[in-house]
Amino acid sequence: MRKTLLVYLHGFRSSPNSSKAVMTGKAVQALSTASDLYEWYCPQLLASPKESMKMVVKHIDQSSADRVVIIGSSLGGFYTNYLAEKYQCKGVALNPAVYAPRELEPHVGMMTAYDSEEPFDFKAEYIEELRDLQVHAISNPVRYFLIAAKGDELLDWKEMVAFYSGAKQLVLEGSDHGIADYANHLPAVIKFIEH
Repeated sequence: MRKTLLVYLHGFRSSPNSSKAVMTGKAVQALSTASDLYEWYCPQLLASPKESMKMVVKHIDQSSADRVVIIGSSLGGFYTNYLAEKYQCKGVALNPAVYAPRELEPHVGMMTAYDSEEPFDFKAEYIEELRDLQVHAISNPVRYFLIAAKGDELLDWKEMVAFYSGAKQLVLEGSDHGIADYANHLPAVIKFIEH
C-alpha cells in the first residue's frame, strides 16, 4: 500500500473554501484506492508565515505517508517552494508569488479575508518572516509544475516562468490571478501528482 499526503496551501486572504482548493480536494480524494491512499490536508493558514509553516511542517512530520506533494496558489505557491525544497518532494505552483516579501510589503496593516470579511492584522514583521522562507532558486526543476496565467492582474507571469526554468510549465493565454478556468487544467495537475 502506498500513501500520499497531498498538502494544498491557499493564497493570501483566501481559505480552504476557495474554488481551486475544493475542486482539487475532490479530484484528489477520487484518486484514493485501497492500495493507493491519498490523504488531503488543506489547512486555514495563519496571518504569520512563520506560524503557518510551523503548523504545516508539524502535520507533514506526523504523517505516515510514503510521499508528499504540495500544491499552492499565489502566496501558497511561495510556501510550496519552501516546503518542496525542504522535503525534496513534488510541488505544483498556481500563479505563485515567487517573491512574496516584495509583493506583500504594500499590504502591511489591517486586511479582511475574501470569503468571510474576517479582519486580520498583517504585521510588518511578517515580511521578515517571508524573507526567511524565500527560496532563491529551485534545486530540481523536474519536481515542479507551474501554471501561470498571462492575464494575472496581480503578479508577473514572466517572473514565474523564469523562476521555474526547466520545470513543467503550463502558461495560459489570458485567464486571471484566480485561474477562473482552473477546472480545464485540473486533469494536468492530477496527472502530475500521480506520476
